[in-house]
Amino acid sequence: MKLVTFLEPYYKQERIGSLHNDKVIDLTLAYAKLLKDQGETQPYLLAATTIPPCMLSMLRGGARSMKAVKEAGRYVAEKLEKGEKVCGPCDEPIVFDLSSVKLKAPIRPGKIVHTAGNFREHAKEGGQAGWEFPIPPWISFLKAPSAIIGPDEPIIYPKLTKKLDHEIEMAIIIEKGGRYIPEEKAWNHIAGFTVFNDITARDVQRNEMKNGLLNLGKNLDTFAPLGPCITLKEDIGDVHNLKIELRVNGDSRQVSNTNRLSVKINEIVSHWSVMTLEPGDIITTGTVSGVAAFRTPDPTPYWLKPGDIVEAEIENIGVLRNPVVEDKLTPEQLEWLKKREHLFASG
Repeated sequence: MKLVTFLEPYYKQERIGSLHNDKVIDLTLAYAKLLKDQGETQPYLLAATTIPPCMLSMLRGGARSMKAVKEAGRYVAEKLEKGEKVCGPCDEPIVFDLSSVKLKAPIRPGKIVHTAGNFREHAKEGGQAGWEFPIPPWISFLKAPSAIIGPDEPIIYPKLTKKLDHEIEMAIIIEKGGRYIPEEKAWNHIAGFTVFNDITARDVQRNEMKNGLLNLGKNLDTFAPLGPCITLKEDIGDVHNLKIELRVNGDSRQVSNTNRLSVKINEIVSHWSVMTLEPGDIITTGTVSGVAAFRTPDPTPYWLKPGDIVEAEIENIGVLRNPVVEDKLTPEQLEWLKKREHLFASG
């Protein structure tokens, strides 16, 4: 099952759904329909509390909510497979053509724990390119949820950078919270997986890292594309053997596989449970080789620029597509930046 957050086409409200071929099933209303067919007298109320139309709230609902999500999705999918038309308890539409809805970022988490160095090929290419900062295993920093954008939403090219880069990663979505989670139990704490693109202003990053910091270069607006869906863990296949590819304008830039991870997914979750993990939190795996910054002898042609289309794809999840657009600032904002830009980017 693949879960999405979408804008339904009539009232433009955010809902959570599941993908079924070229359809999106509204899971809250699907559960209401299931409950009505089972004789429930207040199906809407019970459905809204069990499967709230918000991915983070649903995950915080625990095992009961996830069980209802799977039941509702299967219930409607089976009817669709039989060629039956499915409507809500009051005959309202609950199944939409994928082309008629707008997919949003599947979740806005409480925190994003970003990890690096888990694909040693990335560290190796950094050394070969003369990157002045080491990339040991288990580097981490927090990524701001405010930087999240969803499928087809624009990555803004900030005026304070001339070196905008991409980093495709797999993101782990936490279902069950915990602290000091043993490796052998970590899989039980995972809901599923999505595609994450760690957009980075390399010159800003370099400037910060001279002082041992890593903040703005990774956290400016729109620097966290996420989506297009969350593939539940039971449907991901072999999580340690998934193809990874990032393309810019159709040109393959990063190509790898999760079988090149130097640690396992359960190890990553266990390691970062040193701080309490909560339902809906995201942990990323780190990126693979092929970023622009480590291209030799000259990375210049590979930096992202306005007009580019970036496609990040992971097998059994999908394609996360985002255009790059120029940052349009007001005269006042431009004046503010002119006075301060030397403080941010000098790398």
